[in-house]
Amino acid sequence: MTTSQQTQSPALPLEEKTVADYLRDNPEFFQNNASLLASLQIPHAISPAVSLVEYQVKVLRDQNSQLKRKLMDLVQVARDNNRLNERMHQLTLGLIKVSSLEALLDTLRENLLGEFKADTVIMRLAGMTEAQTRECGVDYYDPAAAELQHFEAFLKTSRPQCGRFKREQMQYLFGDQAQAIESAALIPLGHHCKVGMMAIGSQEASRFHPGMGTLFLTHLGELMELLLTEHLNTDIPLTD
Repeated sequence: MTTSQQTQSPALPLEEKTVADYLRDNPEFFQNNASLLASLQIPHAISPAVSLVEYQVKVLRDQNSQLKRKLMDLVQVARDNNRLNERMHQLTLGLIKVSSLEALLDTLRENLLGEFKADTVIMRLAGMTEAQTRECGVDYYDPAAAELQHFEAFLKTSRPQCGRFKREQMQYLFGDQAQAIESAALIPLGHHCKVGMMAIGSQEASRFHPGMGTLFLTHLGELMELLLTEHLNTDIPLTD
C-alpha cells in the first residue's frame, strides 16, 4: 500500500482554551476575517441567536452597569463616612465640654441613642464607688469577676468586637435586656479593659456584624478612656 493510499487520521478537535488563547494573542484575527465575524451567531438562552458584535455590546453594557453599581456603592460609603465623621466630631466636642462624670456619661448615652441610633448603651467601669455607680447609672467592672472568662479573646486583643455574642456574654453585658438585643458592639476602655468596657446593643441582627469596620469604635474607646481616667477614683495608667 502506497503512502497516498494510506487512510489519514482525522484531525483532533482544538481545545477551547487553545482557541481562546489564540484569539486573545491575535486580536487582529477578526479584522482579517471580516466575513467570518459577520456570520458568527451566539446562542442565547431566552432569545434568538445574535451576532458576535451584538453579543459583545451586551457584555460591555452589563459590565458597565456593574461598574456603575460599584461606583454608586463607593459614593454611598463615602457619604456615610462623612456623616459618621461629623457625628463623631460633634460627640467629641460635647464630651470634652462637660465637667462631671455623670454629665460625661449622660452625654455619651444621649448621643449614641439619638444620633447613632443605638437601642441601649451599657458601661462597666473600674474605680467607681457604689454611690457613683448609682448616680451615673453604670455597673461596676471587677477585673477578677468570674464572668470575664467568657471574654478571654476580647480582653487579650483589646480591640472592639461586633456581632452576635454568646448567651453568657450577653447576660453579663446587658442583664435583663439581653433577650431583646440581637447584635452588639463591645469596646474596651483601656488596654486589657483596665478602665472597663462599653457595650452598644441593637435590636437589629444586622446592625453590628463581624465584618464591619471598627475604626470609629476604636477612636471612641480611646477618647472615653482618656476622659474617664480624669474622673475615676483609680490609679490606672493609660498604658502599660
